[in-house]
Amino acid sequence: MLPETMNDPIENESRSASSIVANDRGTGSLNPHSLATRQTLMMGSILVANGKLRQDQIDLILNEQRITGLRFGETAIRMRLVSHADVDEALALQFGYSSSRATALVLPDTVTSAVNPYSPFAEALRGLRSQLMTRWFDGTPGRSTLGITSVDRGDGKSFVCANLGVVFSQIGERTLIIDGDLRHPTQHLNFGLRNRMGLSGILSGRAGFEEIMEFPTLTNLSVLPSGPQPPNPQELLGRDTFAELLHVLAGRYDVILIDTPSAQEASDALVICQRARGALIVGRKDKTKSTEIAQLASVMSSSNITLLGASLNEY
Repeated sequence: MLPETMNDPIENESRSASSIVANDRGTGSLNPHSLATRQTLMMGSILVANGKLRQDQIDLILNEQRITGLRFGETAIRMRLVSHADVDEALALQFGYSSSRATALVLPDTVTSAVNPYSPFAEALRGLRSQLMTRWFDGTPGRSTLGITSVDRGDGKSFVCANLGVVFSQIGERTLIIDGDLRHPTQHLNFGLRNRMGLSGILSGRAGFEEIMEFPTLTNLSVLPSGPQPPNPQELLGRDTFAELLHVLAGRYDVILIDTPSAQEASDALVICQRARGALIVGRKDKTKSTEIAQLASVMSSSNITLLGASLNEY
């Protein structure tokens, strides 16, 4: 038997929607994209906050919902008061994802898991995220940093690194993506950022943590671009300064993903992965040979790098 304090979910929907309308008119509007609001508002409230429904329409939907027994969003769509896209947007906010519509306005399409969080690619990345959280990002000291590398250029490591960072941030993990590819950097392009002093500027003592960029539409995600290409990338990354930087950042972030150069292009990848202590190899489907991945895995193992596995990219 339910406690007396438990209310009918339809009644809760109505009260929640009414409260946000009153808030909009009086004491200041709620922000439907804030974490606290996402966790407390129901579907109707979010649609009202997004300007997709009026209060009188909420009441019509609730009356129809009592007859059909369908979910609120399904009922609203059947009544042609909102679109599928409106409901998907509200669901994204309700379950803690960044607003895909707001994100699409400020991010390039390459950040697929943010712009289109319902795509098969985003779902596959969430599966990879689950495996990495079990095998590496489990709270054990020294397991907050991971190098993302590949056998050759064009295998998609930077693309996977960017999108993997997004899906980690979507579950509340404080996530930092570092562009450690000082030869052919791409993370600033993936996120539409200016590449100023960045990582190379910090390692050379010419810049500080102000180079780490945050995103209003991607809560918990930060990006550190590569900065100017130095004449000696491997030596710069091999300095103790880089290890000290990662140690400090590990105290500020739950997940740190470092985009490295491809292994065939430069030995920088090994240097970075040794500093990170762990690595993930990204291969391209129908392009990267299994023998090449096995060879790279062997080299990493002999360099005391924990290899978390290999992921095939076909996007």
